Formats: sequence, structure tokens, C-alpha cells
Amino acid sequence: MYEAYQNCTLCPRRCGVDRTRGERGFCGADATLHAGRAAPHYYEEPCLSGERGSGAVFFAHCNLRCSYCQNRAISRGGGEPLSEEELADTFLRLEREGVHNLNLVTPTHYLPGIRAALRLARERGLSLPVVYNCGGYERAEVIGELGDEIDVFLPDFKYWDGALAEKFSGAPDYRERATEALRAMVDAAGRPRYDDKGMLTRGVVVRHLMLPGGLEDTKRVLELLWSEFGNTVLLSLMNQFTPQPSCPELGRAVSSSEYDRAVDYAIDLGFEEGYVQEEGTVSESFIPAFDGTGLRE
Repeated sequence: MYEAYQNCTLCPRRCGVDRTRGERGFCGADATLHAGRAAPHYYEEPCLSGERGSGAVFFAHCNLRCSYCQNRAISRGGGEPLSEEELADTFLRLEREGVHNLNLVTPTHYLPGIRAALRLARERGLSLPVVYNCGGYERAEVIGELGDEIDVFLPDFKYWDGALAEKFSGAPDYRERATEALRAMVDAAGRPRYDDKGMLTRGVVVRHLMLPGGLEDTKRVLELLWSEFGNTVLLSLMNQFTPQPSCPELGRAVSSSEYDRAVDYAIDLGFEEGYVQEEGTVSESFIPAFDGTGLRE
């Protein structure tokens, strides 16, 4: 069993629990891989989903567990147990289905097992670019250890204000840790690179999901991203916040006015490449079914 699970400090919470003995920290994961779905996903940014979809593997548990999470069915637990060999088989099956890339969704707390599965799959011919799709609350040291294993980083950058981060995600140091981690991601992946079909093969895409009433915090996030990284990252500014019963305080969608003002602000700062969303993205149809699809033949 992996030493990293015996005194777990994989994420900034550094819970220090022995997951090999069944102890569980903030994320709730033990030492066994759990995932809820593995299938082509068509709702990522166009440079990742393309025509054939991104091969998304949704892992159970999360080190943020945001109160408004629309994926709480999987972020709070659940999923099916998988061995490293079974996960490697899943990766290879997705490649045979023709997806553009392998998309590891919320992988941090399972990194030792995922890295082992990636090595097994590559020994058997896996050649897809690998996407690290995370909530942004990462340890820069851990990101720096990934080396050539990850091609594209797809982190969130959720908050500038530590009070908001504490209120909704229990992470008052979110901005500091996310900034450090993003520096490590840019160091590892560099500027965006594309194949001849316009699909991203290297680089960093930073997502910011606007919260209703959160325009000022969004502006601070955009300022930070621009001052630190400029156009070395792709910005994905999202308006798809879906109200959840678990967070009545955020009981409405982001208004068109709020979102348009945020887009204008990003343009005024100087962002040249990236993604915005059309209206109509607030829908539970964007939430996949975490029913074990694609995890086994």
C-alpha cells in the first residue's frame, strides 16, 4: 500500500490520517479507489471535448465539498471500488472509444493509485493526453511531482476572498494555495499547445464559476489571474451556477447582467484567449449520472 496514504498530506488540509487503516480525513476517502462514472463527456471546453468527447473519469470524494456542489452525489462519497488494474483497463477502454483525452476529475486524494494505473495503461499502449481536472485547492509540491504524467491542467479558481472560501468550502486559505498550485501547473505544462484539429495537448485552462451576487469577488479573481499569469493560461469564465437545496443562501442563478460585466472586465484586463458561456447553461442536464457507467465491461 502507498506510503502517501499512511499519513495523508496530499492536499492542503494535511489531515495526517492513516487511510490504509480505514481512517478518513476531510475528503472522506480511504485507500481504495472509488469512481462514479467513466465515459465521453461533451460539456468541457471545446478544446477538450471536441467532437468525440473528453474521456472523463469521475472520482468519488473531494477535498473541498462546497456547500453548493452540483456533484454532491459523488463528492460526498459513493462510487464503485476499483483496483489499479481495473482503472488502467478503464483508461484504455476510453481510448478505444475514440475520446480526445483522458480527463481525471477530482483526482488529488487518489493520486498514488491513479499514477499507478496510468503507468500500467501506458505500458499497454495508452497514448492519450491526460487532463488533471481539479478544484484548485492543491499543494504546489504535489503538483510539481507529476512531471510528465499530466499534459493539461484544468483547475478551478473559485475565490479571492478567504471569508467566502471559508463559508462555502471550509478553506480560508484557498486563494493562497490555489495561486501556488497554479504557478506549479504553468511551470509543468507551459503555454497552450494544440494539435492539427485544434484540440489542446498541453497547457493550463483556469475555470472560474461565478456565484450569484459575487461580481466583485470575480473581478478580484480575474485581476489576480491576469497579474500573475496573463495569457499564459486560458481563462474559462463560467455562468452555469445551478442553485442547490443544500445552499439556500445562493438560491438563484447568475444574472445576465452580472455575467456580461464580468466578461467585459476580463476583456478590459487583456485576456485574449479563453471561453465564455451562452445563456441556458443552468440545467441539471449538465450533471451526469454517477451510476458506474463505463467503469467495467
